[in-house]
Amino acid sequence: MNLLDLAKQVLTNEVVGKLNNQMPQVPQQNTQTAANLAMSTLMGALAKNTQSDQGLEGLLGALNKNHNGGLMDNLGDFLGGKMASDKSTDGMGILSHLFGGKIFDVVELISKGSGIDRNNSMGLLMKLAPVALSMLGKVKQQNNYQGNDLRALLQNTVQQERQQKPETSLIEKLLDRDGDGSIKGEVMQMGMKALGSFFSR
Repeated sequence: MNLLDLAKQVLTNEVVGKLNNQMPQVPQQNTQTAANLAMSTLMGALAKNTQSDQGLEGLLGALNKNHNGGLMDNLGDFLGGKMASDKSTDGMGILSHLFGGKIFDVVELISKGSGIDRNNSMGLLMKLAPVALSMLGKVKQQNNYQGNDLRALLQNTVQQERQQKPETSLIEKLLDRDGDGSIKGEVMQMGMKALGSFFSR
């Protein structure tokens, strides 16, 4: 199983359309590219975090308490802004935990890769972070996965993505950084638009 293939099944034209409706004057193709890039970055961060036992325990706790997959049954309402906020929809909380001080570099990466501005990139990430965890929670529940199963699933997803799209090494490079300085020059140098083209469909 590849979680990013599953994410593409979740991010249908209708779903992306709901996201796009909240970003006036942004072409839906750009939103699709940004959504694919955001999901790839989120899965990369989850895979990196679960390399440690502490990170894996944290993920299991979050999935068991707040992200059991129920959000997937109300995805349209959530993305359309029709659901009340709670722990299961706390996108900023998830992003802060996953990325810490790198969050603005992640936003820059998605913005440059998709051609949408930073504000919309941040809004998209905040919407998709709960979706990524809910999707993972549903897979865990349906397959009765334990911690090591989830770790292997996330690692395999990232490895397959790297083999299919070597350009995604920039995402890993960003996640591996110690958080000092800015990645903006590096992003420009390595051609984020080229990376974004690999997430278009």
